[in-house]
Amino acid sequence: MSALLLSAGALGLGAGYAAQMLRWLRVLQREHYEPGAPLRFWYRWSRPDARAGRAGVRSSNLAWWLVFPLTLLVALITRDVAIFVVSSVLYGVLFPRGLSLRGRTGSLQWTRRARTVAAVAAGISALVALVGVLGHQVLYFGALALWGVPLTLALAAWLVSPWEARLAGKFVSQATARLTRVRPTVVAITGSYGKTSTKNHLADLLRGDGAVVATPKSFNNRAGLSRAINENLAEGTRVFVAEMGTYGPGEIRDLCRWCRPDVAVITAIGPVHLERMKSLDVIEGAKFEITEGARVVVVNIDDPRLAHWPSRLDVRVRTAGSSSLDADVRVAPLEGRWHVWIEGEDVAQMEPILGVQPTNIACAVAAALEVGAIPAELARRLTGIQPVANRATVTTAPSGVVVVDDTFNANPASARSSLDVLSRLPVLGRRVMVTPGLIELGVEQGARNEELASDARRRGVELVVVGRTNRSALSRGFGAPVREFRVRDGAVDWVRQSLGAGDAVLYLNDLPDQYP
Repeated sequence: MSALLLSAGALGLGAGYAAQMLRWLRVLQREHYEPGAPLRFWYRWSRPDARAGRAGVRSSNLAWWLVFPLTLLVALITRDVAIFVVSSVLYGVLFPRGLSLRGRTGSLQWTRRARTVAAVAAGISALVALVGVLGHQVLYFGALALWGVPLTLALAAWLVSPWEARLAGKFVSQATARLTRVRPTVVAITGSYGKTSTKNHLADLLRGDGAVVATPKSFNNRAGLSRAINENLAEGTRVFVAEMGTYGPGEIRDLCRWCRPDVAVITAIGPVHLERMKSLDVIEGAKFEITEGARVVVVNIDDPRLAHWPSRLDVRVRTAGSSSLDADVRVAPLEGRWHVWIEGEDVAQMEPILGVQPTNIACAVAAALEVGAIPAELARRLTGIQPVANRATVTTAPSGVVVVDDTFNANPASARSSLDVLSRLPVLGRRVMVTPGLIELGVEQGARNEELASDARRRGVELVVVGRTNRSALSRGFGAPVREFRVRDGAVDWVRQSLGAGDAVLYLNDLPDQYP
């Protein structure tokens, strides 16, 4: 092998390797450094689409994995490594088609953790290349390192995770010390959905009493919760409202060890993160951890699974709901208004709020009572409750189009609710839903997206599909031609050009660009 060929091949493989690292490290970062993420998303980008369409990335990404064995076989037979190196370089630079280097919805941030993972991954790849050097097959092994970047990053993330957990422990210790010093009443809220809305409603109800701090946005894991405490929990805080999320069993239990709730609130159990947790039983068990050590638990007994919790708990339970007549706190429609019942007494009436779920308000009211709120004062403050941003909020665009924004992390229940909002809007023209579909539903994902599209068609809603993640399932469920766009910007441009005053559009979910 000539020195020129060796140098050119090494440079080309280096460029391809760098491109692969930038892409998959960004995916890993956007998925919170979960070790399996690069491999999971590599599969999403590689699998063939079940149907051809003008908008999406089809099976061409999968074709690269046919190129790999074929060109490797040809190179071994002919002893000409050039064809294998060229195909590998092209793969590194171009694959997967549609996943850009810089990112459309978020670029790679070179944080300390990103640099650490990248360095460890590069070290693993260097060991692979070293084997090639020792065996006088450096280009072959360099190409293998390039093709294996997703696996290498997954291994690197797994190797550094204990060290990262130890570093995060310092911030957890600081947060624990601050909680001990400030001694607020802690209200912890979890649920497959509804937890952020309930948290915000509770904060709205309590702010009139002052000294209330709630975790911002979706700061609901170990890092986010400790950061919220360290940065926001001031001396004199009376109530701290902590949203708690989980990707698996044990996470909420760990949060409750150092951020022990006085009041625990559970809003719903549903197939959110089913891809990771595999079954609703596992999800329910993971959420049940929030009750351990709480002095009182607020339970949404409208939820069929949660309806059985009061009999399982050996602490005081306050029930909440909308349809359950025996709920301690009930918010339900009656004669065109929402009525609020506390212990069977009708204490308040309010105008229905589009995008706000009565059950979430009921859970918030129940929790507020447990931290000392007065029913008469709560009745007055209920009129100030506002929808949570990007969760079925309704606005009117300058063009006159009514826009329902439910772009934040939709799930089957919130999708049905958002379609209800779209259907109830007082418009006479077209109703359109723009969506990439629902994700992280495991084996149920295809069926759930078919149901979503079928429900939209029954309501007379036009369907616009973004991306290819759920395109096939949505098209099957709709049972009629749908409009397709590769990215959301194209769909938004179509809406602006095609809809006008008297029309309405629902933007349901907005996947980041690590999804195909």
